[in-house]
Amino acid sequence: MNQRHLPPPRTGRAAARSGVRAAARTVTRPTAGMLTGPTERAITVAAQRAAEPGGLRFTERQLYYETCRVLSPGPAFLGRVPGTPAPVLRLPVFTRVLEARGRETVPGLLPPPPAPHLPPRRAEASEPDLHDYGLPRLLVCQDRSIAGMLLANHVHLEAACPVLAADDLPPDPRLLAALERAGGATVHVLHDASPAGVTLPARIRTGLGPVSGVRVVSLGLVPRHAAALRLHSGRGPAPDPAHLADLPAALRPKEADWLADGRFAQVAAVPPARLVRTVLRLTRGPRPPRDSLWSGLRGLRGTGFMTWPAA
Repeated sequence: MNQRHLPPPRTGRAAARSGVRAAARTVTRPTAGMLTGPTERAITVAAQRAAEPGGLRFTERQLYYETCRVLSPGPAFLGRVPGTPAPVLRLPVFTRVLEARGRETVPGLLPPPPAPHLPPRRAEASEPDLHDYGLPRLLVCQDRSIAGMLLANHVHLEAACPVLAADDLPPDPRLLAALERAGGATVHVLHDASPAGVTLPARIRTGLGPVSGVRVVSLGLVPRHAAALRLHSGRGPAPDPAHLADLPAALRPKEADWLADGRFAQVAAVPPARLVRTVLRLTRGPRPPRDSLWSGLRGLRGTGFMTWPAA
């Protein structure tokens, strides 16, 4: 081509704008391979945090949310920030990095829970008279992996409370009889902040049938819990309006709107140590007041032991 047919060279602002557009076209987007290094390091830090204190066991989904907290430490420095932020790391990217690293290399990580048995398996007691006693409380988890995590950390022993997954309902009839025999027993339900989760306690109450003296109460989560804890939340398709009609009346209008928008927060997003502490506190109930020297002396005086003189 003849030089006189070439366009004149650009100068000034036009040249600068052209250079910026050319540079923008050459910028490459980060790929999963580019994220592998930082994500793997974040998984290592997250596993250490999730196991504290005392070497707690945790699920893969709990490790995912802990990794998101490692990668987005902003709220920890900015103070109380309202809302439920979206996870900074996509779950498929986390899964690929974890598989490449090897799940067995993460200390404290629990294996995936076994598939539920159909029909539910009836647990046979090693002691024939075990169900002859009253059972004051029972914990039912919507997520089978969370139920396994609580069992792996011996929550059922510390709280003297059997832990079941919602898929295992209805429970053994002897277990229901033990709940009824206790008089005023409570079935605690641990569920996600989602339409299926917040309606689970009512479904369990219906599924238990006519069991007298047994209360079914929710431990959460509900949307206001997720906002107060600043949990990472997801967003899916808007739920069916028929499902929203069954939401508990105790939910606030903003919470119902949050759920109607397709938002949800999982129990796995709660830090493992906080989840264990909360479950123990709510299932065991308030602790009795600690005895002091003076309360002990008053008690002895009331029983007539070393009675103080009246004069």
